[in-house]
Amino acid sequence: MQKVIIGSLTALALAINVANAETRTIKMGTVAGPETEVMEVAARIAKEEYDLNVEIIEFTDYVTPNAALADGSLDANAYQHEPYMQAMVNDRGYDFAIAGYTFVYPIGAYSEKYDSIDELPDGAQIALPNDPSNEGRALILMHNEGLITLNDPTFLEATPIDIAENPRNFRFREIEAAQLPRVLPDVDMAFINNTFAQPAGLSLDDALIKEGPESPYVNLIAVRGGDEEREEIRQLVDAYQRDEVIEKAEELFKGAAVPGWIEE
Repeated sequence: MQKVIIGSLTALALAINVANAETRTIKMGTVAGPETEVMEVAARIAKEEYDLNVEIIEFTDYVTPNAALADGSLDANAYQHEPYMQAMVNDRGYDFAIAGYTFVYPIGAYSEKYDSIDELPDGAQIALPNDPSNEGRALILMHNEGLITLNDPTFLEATPIDIAENPRNFRFREIEAAQLPRVLPDVDMAFINNTFAQPAGLSLDDALIKEGPESPYVNLIAVRGGDEEREEIRQLVDAYQRDEVIEKAEELFKGAAVPGWIEE
């Protein structure tokens, strides 16, 4: 009888340990590539400091990670900015919340003719990406720099028709984002997303103007509504927002990843 009791207690203890381990595991969705490598650093810190297991699940598209978060397959994901998340929420009815911020992968304005924004002449020809998200990013950045005035600088899908004042008579060319590095020699300045700037040999350090942590396009850690204050989620966010993570992002992105939580 004693052996049976001891055996039962041992089995119960093992079951409790397994249950505890499961509650101390976060399933985190990322998009395959360098952002996953950055998350791996945060996962190591979470394990060392909080005994929190972060299981990273990689995806190769931008739609499935949100579907997986919504259906409970993930506890969190980290790959999108708020405008994208909000569009998905509006389109699909997801109940998501922001647990914390990661990095801005900035859009920058580049020129082969001028070394500073002050040298840009009146009437300069400026190339913009023609997709709604990035075109709005470029124009908002110009507004923030005082180069133009937008009717509504909070409108994230602004186009040149939304410009209220253009005192320096800049001329705009709307170009497919992937083609912008090719047209750079033919214009005075071009706004190029980091996705296409780095492969073209452009360094964000050379950009005449660029986004910073205040950008509405800062990437974030998304969770289901109500989970943003969950202990394990807060620990994960804290583990991510560390100098070691910044250093890894700097190594991988060569300065093209700006910490988005500095101003929090």
